[in-house]
Amino acid sequence: MAAVDGALERARVVARDVVAPAADDVDREARFPKEALEALRAERLLSVLVPERLGGGGASLPEVARVAEVLGRACASTGMIYAMHQIQVACLVRHGTTEPFYDYLSEEVAGRQALLASATTEVGVGGDVRTSLCAVEEHDGRMRLEKRAPVISYGQQADAVLATARRTPDSPASDQVLVLCQRPGLVLEPISGWDTLGFRGTCSLGFVLRAEAPTSHILPEPYADISSRTMLPVSHLLWSHVWFGIADAASAAAQGFVRALARKQPGVTPPAALRLAELMTVRLQFEALIRHMARRYEEISADLDALDQMSFAVAMNSLKVAASTLVVDVVGRAMQICGMAGYRADSELGLERLLRDAHGAALMVNNDRILANSAHLLLVAREAG
Repeated sequence: MAAVDGALERARVVARDVVAPAADDVDREARFPKEALEALRAERLLSVLVPERLGGGGASLPEVARVAEVLGRACASTGMIYAMHQIQVACLVRHGTTEPFYDYLSEEVAGRQALLASATTEVGVGGDVRTSLCAVEEHDGRMRLEKRAPVISYGQQADAVLATARRTPDSPASDQVLVLCQRPGLVLEPISGWDTLGFRGTCSLGFVLRAEAPTSHILPEPYADISSRTMLPVSHLLWSHVWFGIADAASAAAQGFVRALARKQPGVTPPAALRLAELMTVRLQFEALIRHMARRYEEISADLDALDQMSFAVAMNSLKVAASTLVVDVVGRAMQICGMAGYRADSELGLERLLRDAHGAALMVNNDRILANSAHLLLVAREAG
């Protein structure tokens, strides 16, 4: 626990001294937060989820989520990059059960602090990450893959990409595997840019991904299991903590604004204080939700039957939808409290950037798609009952 507590404290220092001072420039220039990643590497924070036996920090997922939250409070783009990296690490730790993946986690992630990205979406499938058009081609112990990905966050800066594809050229679209694509056998050709309202520093360009690697770089378990047991729940848990970090930053700005008003009129409670009390109630609900769900996942993470239950999938879907809605609610309330001081783009309160970032949460993956999936699962569960 001491080592993990140390990681969280190191993250707070990095967030304060490196991440926060660069956040506005990262957003304005839509640039990768290179200084933040250098600091995270220096503090060995990219490998905190890797088991200690492989040279990592041996942290639990709730503990890593707190690190993502701290970073997200200082800069949403940095927090999202960190969260997306740790999602890939979680997949390797849980499902990379062969020597090549143990070696990769030990030598590259823990040893060299490699940054991992993800390519689960594909041009032509309408955002359905459980469908692939591209396929792995194997020959003499080697594999080849070419994929048109509409989004690979920080792909140009990543050391490796975990990509989904059909198991073979003859496999159905839903029979997917997850492949570790590592430089120098990885080539990314940009096919689209990244000029968005929020999360601008994630540099989520589209690419044609071309990769060659040993067949041992294909994770042994089907992607369907990797997705339902690890990638989907871990994504929603870590993303929601980053979004809570955004909400927490907005709450702090609103609280500081109201306190400044109160100091101008000692003994008089500003009218905005009532709205601040309401905001803090919503913030508390948000925090309770993400803490509970993180603990819940940790409690059942070794129980495959529990992870495969429809009720668990619906709960994780609901977490994502709720968290992405709450972050917009909290930041919007903070802006209302601060008035024009919060509305101004040049305000020191920084709410304009927080609001733009907050609205991106509902689109990753789109809430309508997630709700439709939950609706289907609930109908199936009712029929089964």
